[in-house]
Amino acid sequence: MTTFLTGWGRTAPTPAVLTRPRSVEELCELIGAAPGRGVVARGLGRSYGDAAQNAGGLVLDCTGLDGWTFDEGSGLVTASGGVSLHELMTALVPRGWFVPVSPGTRHVTVGGAVAADVHGKNHHRDSSFGAHVRSLTLVTADGTARTLRPGDPLFQATVGGMGLTGVIAEATFGCVPIETSLMRVDVERTADLDETLATMAATDDRYRYTVAWIDLLAQGRRMGRSVLTRGDHAARTDEKEPPAFAPGALVRAPAWAPGGLLNGLSVRAFNEVWYRKAPRRRTIVQGIAPFFHPLDFVDGWNRMYGSRGFVQYQFVVPFGAEETLRGIVGALSAHGTVSFLTVLKRFGPGSGGLLSFPMPGWTLALDIPVGQRGLAGLLRGFDRRVAEAGGRVYLAKDSRLHADMMAAMYPELERWRQIREQADPAGLFRSDLARRLRL
Repeated sequence: MTTFLTGWGRTAPTPAVLTRPRSVEELCELIGAAPGRGVVARGLGRSYGDAAQNAGGLVLDCTGLDGWTFDEGSGLVTASGGVSLHELMTALVPRGWFVPVSPGTRHVTVGGAVAADVHGKNHHRDSSFGAHVRSLTLVTADGTARTLRPGDPLFQATVGGMGLTGVIAEATFGCVPIETSLMRVDVERTADLDETLATMAATDDRYRYTVAWIDLLAQGRRMGRSVLTRGDHAARTDEKEPPAFAPGALVRAPAWAPGGLLNGLSVRAFNEVWYRKAPRRRTIVQGIAPFFHPLDFVDGWNRMYGSRGFVQYQFVVPFGAEETLRGIVGALSAHGTVSFLTVLKRFGPGSGGLLSFPMPGWTLALDIPVGQRGLAGLLRGFDRRVAEAGGRVYLAKDSRLHADMMAAMYPELERWRQIREQADPAGLFRSDLARRLRL
């Protein structure tokens, strides 16, 4: 069935034939009969840009690949590529386990988590999802299923490879033991960006999970003022009830929202309230869902940006390039860039994926409604600054990067291309992102 697909940002829809295989055998058959425009896998559609689109070609909805098993003794999960982290958390948390890495939404498939090498609030300690994968099954261009393990060049090309080496049919990865379904969280307010960076650098290693929300519209001496949220899984002494996890959406975003709903005035007011209500410093107890996935409580929250959608821009710069980070935050603040959600984190060592985004350094992510004055030129300039500082932009959230920046941002690109060409000499696995970036 031909349908128009977009990423979570709801920009640049393109038509493709969408089909839903329900077994690895059916998956292999579909890949073997893929049309000339190629094929790409798709999970729950949470890549923000065009990574899971394939204009004029075939897109495989892998959510029909949904079996999984768990070994309580080793803490290892073996899950099909279409299994969601939400499903795993719902089953594992009551048994005293948690996924090794969770991004800002739990509505991500295992295959997508590997292909995008997703990261969470614990990257400074635990790296990204790919670092926890013990093995994976990849259906390659010849229609065969191959088992790959860390150290295999094709494994390195697949982790963070954005689905362009094959379809991830299954993955085995380790989980984290927990005692309760609660988080013990320290909340702290900072006055400006310098205090934010200094506090995070000095204290992040005391916590498993850390993140800073930044008021991007604050200017002058308040520029970069933030609310830091840092926490750990609560111990049994903090909560006597057995673990439980059954979150759902509390509200549903309207099917249609007017353009400009999230504007400078509304976001500035929200930022002021959010910053003021945060304590100067306090310890609280939260559930897993509010701590990790607050936006999931609003079903379809991406519609709040209006019919034109939004761009999520996320970059990382290495430690030592703080002036680049300060310069970008300052430019965004001076420009009056409206970003409903702006978060800062510290990254630790990467997973070894050749196109994996995380690297040791500072990462900033922001959601920007499409249509803001001068946005394209502003972000293009940031691309150059980030590349010159030795950083990169996150492909899973990108919808507008130019191909000429890829080699500068991803130094292992040529090695990745060589490995991919060996596995897929005809270039069967394609996506709109791959065409745009000439991958």
